[in-house]
Amino acid sequence: MSEWWTYAPEDFLLFSPRTYWRMFELQTFLAARGGANSVRWASVILALVWAFVAYTFLWNRYASINWAIVYVAPVFALEALLLLRIAIRSGVTVEPRGIAALIGYLLLAFATVGVPLLAPLHGRDRSTSEIFGIAPDPTVIATLGFLLLLRGRFLWLLYPIPIFWCLLSGMTLRTMGESQAWMPFAAVAIAAAAWISATIRRPARPPA
Repeated sequence: MSEWWTYAPEDFLLFSPRTYWRMFELQTFLAARGGANSVRWASVILALVWAFVAYTFLWNRYASINWAIVYVAPVFALEALLLLRIAIRSGVTVEPRGIAALIGYLLLAFATVGVPLLAPLHGRDRSTSEIFGIAPDPTVIATLGFLLLLRGRFLWLLYPIPIFWCLLSGMTLRTMGESQAWMPFAAVAIAAAAWISATIRRPARPPA
């Protein structure tokens, strides 16, 4: 048996790039069949989307070719519960101005419009396109954009899971040799910079 340090990341990949992108094609076919109030409704919709992706894509498809995803699907369900928490609690508001909001809108636009275009741009069939609400990457990136538009206590609790997924997805794509690997890494970097900027610029609350 060869020593462990002689292995490359590609040696631990449990599936081929063709199998990976085939999941998105199947998931697309599945979808083809089948103020405060705005924050609440958006949070509820995102929560349902996270739960849907967790069950239909991660649990039913991705876990069949990657055993580690069995442990990731419940994490997506946890994010859905956290988003529902936003929907039922008060004190969360929308801040439509500023750098963070601008970045949030751009991430939302990229997740819903830009990401599906990456498949043909990278030479893959359109049926393998990743679509918001169906595939995890655009869903997670859209969630990061949505969170950047919000202000309120404990919102930071909703960031770790999307960031975790982006890093995991980016490493997976990079191991597969996919040029699209830049996308989740860039989303994390941009969202983190926007959040830090908004936090630094936010005026301190006057003492009670």
